[in-house]
Amino acid sequence: MQQFSFLLFLLCSTLLTSVKALNILVPGGTGTIAKELFPVLSSHKITVLTRNAFLAATPTRVSSDFGHLGSSFLSANPHVSLRDWDGGDLLDIVGQDWMGWQQDTLPKADIILNLVGGGYTEQRVMATERLVRESLSFAPTDVAFITVSPTEEDIKVHSKGMYPTKLKRLQLCEDMVTQNCRGETYCLRCDMFDTKALCEQICEVVGKIEKSKE
Repeated sequence: MQQFSFLLFLLCSTLLTSVKALNILVPGGTGTIAKELFPVLSSHKITVLTRNAFLAATPTRVSSDFGHLGSSFLSANPHVSLRDWDGGDLLDIVGQDWMGWQQDTLPKADIILNLVGGGYTEQRVMATERLVRESLSFAPTDVAFITVSPTEEDIKVHSKGMYPTKLKRLQLCEDMVTQNCRGETYCLRCDMFDTKALCEQICEVVGKIEKSKE
């Protein structure tokens, strides 16, 4: 794993020659992808929106219901911070300090990187709608929006019975972003089981956005 992370760092560092540190807002950034990606983006400020920031930061994972980065990871990556939010579902709020997340995070965001719910449950749809709606009210007009989604083949193989439903949700989320957001939008379809390639794709897009803001 350490060798993989080092190689990813070398590959992505050739794509990211940062002149200006960007503020990257990452809803759902408490999983495997985040743990591999965030160290590579160390020249930027990353704010993770999570439904339970307390549990995401505990030394060991205490619940499989919520994402987890861990205290040691956060200590090793001081450019990463956590912020509670409602996750798009006001009827199922679990964080203690979720109010005001829009005002605290969106006005200074350069990039919104949506990693919520790779399984494409209804939660992903609600979260995407919430992000798009609130970004129109609070984010700068040039904020870039990146969605990361599985390929159709991934959905077909791993969610056979739910394939039509999940594909419809995926397309709905992408349409919400491309049809409503005012800045640059990037809808990535990735092999969710190839973390290295996925992180490279994200780094490439972040590099493009960096250049556009110089």
